[in-house]
Amino acid sequence: MPSLQDPFFKRSVVYLCEHNEEGAMGLIINKPMENLTVEGILKKLKISADDRDPAIKLDKPVFTGGPLAEDRGFILHSAQRTFTSSIRVSDNTIITTSRDVLESIGTASQPTNVLVALGYCAWEKDQLENELMENAWLTTPANSNILFQTPISERWREAARSIGVDIHNMASDAGHA
Repeated sequence: MPSLQDPFFKRSVVYLCEHNEEGAMGLIINKPMENLTVEGILKKLKISADDRDPAIKLDKPVFTGGPLAEDRGFILHSAQRTFTSSIRVSDNTIITTSRDVLESIGTASQPTNVLVALGYCAWEKDQLENELMENAWLTTPANSNILFQTPISERWREAARSIGVDIHNMASDAGHA
């Protein structure tokens, strides 16, 4: 464990945004897309702001959020403010899908922490629970430090470390008593 081999999920850190009796939805937060930055997304969508602050770097990567709706954008951000389509996923984190959050990026009104992803992960009713029983996933509490501050290449290892697990010492097979 963890034992998923699918390239989208192998060594992925998935931030679950919703999990209820109907299923689950989340975003992969440790797989940046090649050659695509937040600045590139803003240019592609023709989003520019007159009050853009040149001190705010827009060269952050855009993440592969998952294999579904890969042309759809999701923005995880700190909870200082909400936007048109914001949903609070924790005390510290909000997910937004509306254009107004993108328009704030690079300005004084942007959230302190921002992660932009294209696509998402979803599980049908009981699917994630079954994968958990099969030891396909290692679960940890949501951690905004891992989400926003930990270097991308360290997020997988740090998520495991947050619950006292050295990921490199784990076997991919586990027994059940």
